[in-house]
Amino acid sequence: MEKGLEFDPGFAPYILAFQGTVNYLYADINRFKNFSQKKMKFRQYYKKILEVFNNNLGFYIGCLMWAAYFKTQEEQDILNNHCFGGKYNEEENTIETDYMINFVRLFPKDMKYFLSENFEFDEEVNKILNAYKEFLTINKGFVESKKTTDILLPEGIKTEGAETFKEKIDEVLKEKDLSKFLNFADLII
Repeated sequence: MEKGLEFDPGFAPYILAFQGTVNYLYADINRFKNFSQKKMKFRQYYKKILEVFNNNLGFYIGCLMWAAYFKTQEEQDILNNHCFGGKYNEEENTIETDYMINFVRLFPKDMKYFLSENFEFDEEVNKILNAYKEFLTINKGFVESKKTTDILLPEGIKTEGAETFKEKIDEVLKEKDLSKFLNFADLII
């Protein structure tokens, strides 16, 4: 058995493609010409859209927690890093995160337009998204990350108590719902 820490502690089965899901749901909304039908479809889908958003946002928090946990451990190999040795392309690396950043800006307008409701994301959401984008960028998509010490943390990431993050990650993974990481945002951001 190889010695080291897994690149993915178990998140993969619970990650959903945010951009693909949102584009699909909006395409379904926009297939209607009648505004009242569009409005009805949006009302039907907006909770699902937010559910997928929160799942991905939780994934980002979990990744930052896992990286912070790496920093509490002695240098080890990173096992099963599917990114290692690849070619780095910053635009491809951050496309999903950039989409989510743009979504945070536009979704409140859709809530107002379709449902006549005021909606805004917590400021913490932007901090998480920007921290995760910086995380991806400074680590160059993890294409050169062979050892745990190769992983860099964005500025402003908290590491106090990070030695306990593995237990918290395992706890969330038992529930199979990455949005539960939102409960731990204040520990890392």
